[in-house]
Amino acid sequence: MNHDTYDDNYIRSILNNVKTIAMVGASPVNVRPSYFAFKYLAQRGYDMIPVNPGQVGKNLMGKPFVASLADIDRPIDMVDIFRNSNAALPLVKDALTLNPLPKVIWMQLGVRNDEACALAEAAGLQVVMNRCPKIEYGRLSSEISWMGVNSRTLSSKRAPVPTQGMRLSLNRVSVSGGGTNAADRAAQIKDDKNNNA
Repeated sequence: MNHDTYDDNYIRSILNNVKTIAMVGASPVNVRPSYFAFKYLAQRGYDMIPVNPGQVGKNLMGKPFVASLADIDRPIDMVDIFRNSNAALPLVKDALTLNPLPKVIWMQLGVRNDEACALAEAAGLQVVMNRCPKIEYGRLSSEISWMGVNSRTLSSKRAPVPTQGMRLSLNRVSVSGGGTNAADRAAQIKDDKNNNA
């Protein structure tokens, strides 16, 4: 699989089918990206489990922190890695000791570890790297368009404003890419500079 780009149907299938997500590196600090992603996904009806050994004894949105994946008391569908790329391999190894195995390993924006990816895929897990499920969910549901962001979905209807625990449809028609003429020109200028350096 090409992990530089993902087909929308691949991402859509994952987000439609997972229910329980263990977010490794979740933070109770309300200005951290992991806090926003955790809160957003919990509000969309996912069963979120915060994993952070430094926060055990605390709660995040009423969910108690656990120290490790091994401390989770129920099956999980997806491990969302909100740590650096070097931490991904040991976390995937930990995930592969769980019974039953999770279905998905998801590495957040900026997190890519090809060795961890290969190990997870060899065990039959789906892998997403360098993406945020919060952003992908918002894009595929067109909810993100409420904030003026190009969601690359085609519809004359706006996404509904979600209520607490509401799962939005991710089955809106989307187009690949999402580039613009300005983005294409900027990429070309960058390539030209790199080639002339």
